[in-house]
Amino acid sequence: MNRIEAKFKELKKRKDKALIAYITVGYPSLAMTEKLIIALERSKVDIIELGVPFSDPLADGPTIQKASESALKKGVKLADAFGIVRSIRKISDIPIAFMLYYNIILRRGIESFVRECATSGVDGIIVPDLPLEEADPLIQSSRRQGVATILLAAPTSTKDRIRRIARSSTGFVYYVSVTGVTGARRRLPPNLIAEVRAVKASVKKPMCVGFGVSSPDQARALSAAADGVIVGSALIRTIERNIDKRDLPERVSRFARTLAKAVHRD
Repeated sequence: MNRIEAKFKELKKRKDKALIAYITVGYPSLAMTEKLIIALERSKVDIIELGVPFSDPLADGPTIQKASESALKKGVKLADAFGIVRSIRKISDIPIAFMLYYNIILRRGIESFVRECATSGVDGIIVPDLPLEEADPLIQSSRRQGVATILLAAPTSTKDRIRRIARSSTGFVYYVSVTGVTGARRRLPPNLIAEVRAVKASVKKPMCVGFGVSSPDQARALSAAADGVIVGSALIRTIERNIDKRDLPERVSRFARTLAKAVHRD
């Protein structure tokens, strides 16, 4: 059982839900990425999702695209992402998942990539451009190394496909709240809560909702239906607004605490 699975087991025992925070590796800097991870953990974030910068981020909206572009201009690479996790593992056991595109994995080689995930302390892998039908090599390699493969389901996915995605996923199932790309939204689809409840009833794995969640009220509403909530663009936007402030981690932490308070039951 890796850290992600252990976290959901712990939360289930407490009858609580997960807050998952996404940040981009190297934005605004590698050193600040480490500080942000620690600040988010202290803010009661349960799982960290680290976005590995990529030149053609198909699933990312403008906010995360801009952060990824900034990191790439500074020369941030996959090796830097692994380096951050190794550094964090010296002081923290918070579960960490990589969110990255399949070309990055293929360039490294599936076996080599998954092995380095395991040895550096990466607990899970989220690949938004990898369809279920082509995921088996990564899934099998990850299972051998004890790394979770977190697959995505969408509002357009059929019931049968969602069940197959859930069977192949480890860690949790990532339910995309809207069709399209990531990005904070003032309003989520009015039927989303009902959809989430219906999907959750059909799967046995923990199910977390992401894409578009931007406020404590949205996080509270979704956490009542799902096992966890994923917040990304709203956090990146908070970083962007305070990028020149000396107390940047504390400012991000304050926002994260409002989300944690909305999601957690205690």
